[in-house]
Amino acid sequence: MENITSEKFASAIARFLDDNKAKDIVILNVSNVCSLSDYFIIATGSSTPHIRALTENLRKKLKDVFKRLPLGEESERMSKWNLLDYGEVVVHIMTQEQRDIYKIEKFWSHALTLDREVWEEQSKEFAQYE
Repeated sequence: MENITSEKFASAIARFLDDNKAKDIVILNVSNVCSLSDYFIIATGSSTPHIRALTENLRKKLKDVFKRLPLGEESERMSKWNLLDYGEVVVHIMTQEQRDIYKIEKFWSHALTLDREVWEEQSKEFAQYE
């Protein structure tokens, strides 16, 4: 999958996270307000082991399906907030507590949110990779 738009790539990432029981998945289109990437994905894990599993499973799935490795990654010591940077898409996987504290969606409130129905439709071909 080489010629995929950043929106479709973000949609596939959201689907993979959803398939692994991530909660409150939000895709923010930050392309017109941020020069670093096109999309931020924010997802909540239910516990630190769940966040570690979401991060590892996502990294493996994106390598297998898209032949892509993160350009960078950060993992908070207690796995309360992990970040995977794929260039045009940056993924934040965090506990609800971290999400409540840092309020990324509020900080980027001027960005557009990609509706769940849109990303589900755009990523339905990736449902086969569950």
